[in-house]
Amino acid sequence: MKDPQLAGFYLQAGVLALCLWIESLAPLFMDRSPTQRLRHGVRNLGLGLANGAVLTFLVWQWIALASRWSQTQRFGLLNELDLTAGTRAVAGFFLFDLWMYLWHRANHGVPFLWRFHRVHHTDPALDSTSAYRFHIGEMVLSAVTRLAVVPVLGIRIQDLVLYELVLSPVIIFHHSNIALPEWLDRKLRSLIVTPGMHRVHHSDIPHETNSNYASVFSFWDRACRTYCRRDNIRLHYGLKEFPALRWDTLRGMLLQPLASSRRV
Repeated sequence: MKDPQLAGFYLQAGVLALCLWIESLAPLFMDRSPTQRLRHGVRNLGLGLANGAVLTFLVWQWIALASRWSQTQRFGLLNELDLTAGTRAVAGFFLFDLWMYLWHRANHGVPFLWRFHRVHHTDPALDSTSAYRFHIGEMVLSAVTRLAVVPVLGIRIQDLVLYELVLSPVIIFHHSNIALPEWLDRKLRSLIVTPGMHRVHHSDIPHETNSNYASVFSFWDRACRTYCRRDNIRLHYGLKEFPALRWDTLRGMLLQPLASSRRV
């Protein structure tokens, strides 16, 4: 398929459908009716589709131009190194995944960024659709930072596309409500972020919320000492500051960055 964005859409749709199907057969938490699952999914996916439209038509082209400029000018870290095409692609993948880890930490540590990112953390029932529950403000801010990060690292647009093609399925997977066997989750999380690892990040206990920031490769958290592990079955999702159900509506998610951080 020549259009990478279309290929990415089909890949995400396929992985999402598969994870939703497995969640129906083997869910970790079984406390929701089919109607509740449907409403939850429609809200999250509606937000995700709106974000995707904005980023695709207004932002992505500028990131592509920034990448092409860095290649033309031989600007950026990877352009300074004498690397084969394959080695460069692998190096770019690892470097950008490290950036994603650092950006995620910043979203928790910088109050202004947290106002947008906490929309993702107020989800009271984590499942595959939670991978799309991000405020448009956070998505735009993330895209704007990429306008600088991509040329500074010297990442080619095709390598960034490859990263996104891997990132999206992994994010859908590690947000899923699939009851993965512990032995399998343990083996997988030695390399990538798994549901058993990422669910801890969505705990309503602050020191657990502020852990397990990695996006694709799990070893960033171990290397930076932000890894946290606990029994998933005892987890409670969400943020104690925002327990009200009104924050779980589409309107509530969009307005939440304007809300006080006091318990409401």
